[in-house]
Amino acid sequence: MKTIRVNAERPYDVTVGHGAVAGLADAVAGCAKVAVLHPPVLADEVARWTAGIAGEVIPIVLPDGEAAKTASVLASVWEALADAGFTRSDAVVGVGGGATTDLAGFVASSWLRGVRYVSVPTTVLAMVDAAVGGKTGIDLPQGKNLVGAFWEPAAVVADLDALATLSIDELRGGLAEMIKHGFIADPRTLELFEADPAAMLDSASPALAEAIERSIAVKASVVSADLREATSVGKQVGRELLNYGHTLAHAIEKREHYTWRHGDAVAVGLNFAATLSHVLGHLSASDVERHRAILTSVGLPISYESDAWADLRATMNLDKKARGDAVRFVLLDGVADPFIAVAPDEAALATAYDEITR
Repeated sequence: MKTIRVNAERPYDVTVGHGAVAGLADAVAGCAKVAVLHPPVLADEVARWTAGIAGEVIPIVLPDGEAAKTASVLASVWEALADAGFTRSDAVVGVGGGATTDLAGFVASSWLRGVRYVSVPTTVLAMVDAAVGGKTGIDLPQGKNLVGAFWEPAAVVADLDALATLSIDELRGGLAEMIKHGFIADPRTLELFEADPAAMLDSASPALAEAIERSIAVKASVVSADLREATSVGKQVGRELLNYGHTLAHAIEKREHYTWRHGDAVAVGLNFAATLSHVLGHLSASDVERHRAILTSVGLPISYESDAWADLRATMNLDKKARGDAVRFVLLDGVADPFIAVAPDEAALATAYDEITR
């Protein structure tokens, strides 16, 4: 078991390891009522994991995946809390993947202007990304996460035993974020992938456990220093560092009407960002190839449709990281050496995209 401290505005611990969910009862101790938001598939696990909670447990079943992150679902949860007589001394727990924890966190942030929130991520992607950092929100038809709030959890409980129920595709879906963390901040994570790619697809692997812990530590460090994503320029990157590979990824997700796995879109985005870094004269060809080799070694895609550039480029201007009409990219001078590029040359953007479609 490992505990990783997030020293942001309201410090909290991320507990990661096999059997970590045993600490859930302590995380909500003193609460008279505990609403546990979860997808249908986790109903049995939620019943077991919440058995030791002293307060009244109120399970609230959410739709699967991104279908949970809508205004109508949010309103239905608010109504359930009102019917249950929820007060400021009660707690909301989100159990599931990133969509569940995003929605549950936003519920907690908005109910009575903020109640205790505990995140219990059950996928690799949720553990290394959505559950840590305090970003909560819902989607609109116009885009993902356009409505939300910063609301830090009181605790994050990442039980690695939950990964045993995931398919290989679901495990793979979280690996792109871990690879991203390796390239922006933690070369050791890259070494773990290169040493044994198959171990990264084995939920019981000690190597995967180490990589997850290291990835959580990277995100904890970044958000501790810059919770609210202050504007960053050049080498002063801040939390925007976590957007490496995501500018193109978000555009692909929107073009695919969010039917692509987030990790697949990020994988393509990482290849694009690395290639763009090289085209602009920053990243070596060997480091670009290292991106491609690691991503493909675990079965992640690195290319997208060759005729999609005009559509994707237009969507990028709507990305959350854009400032006015200026699109922004996190790029690399080398491994663990990032910088912010504002409005890079359009010809370079097109050249980099053409390169990844070959």
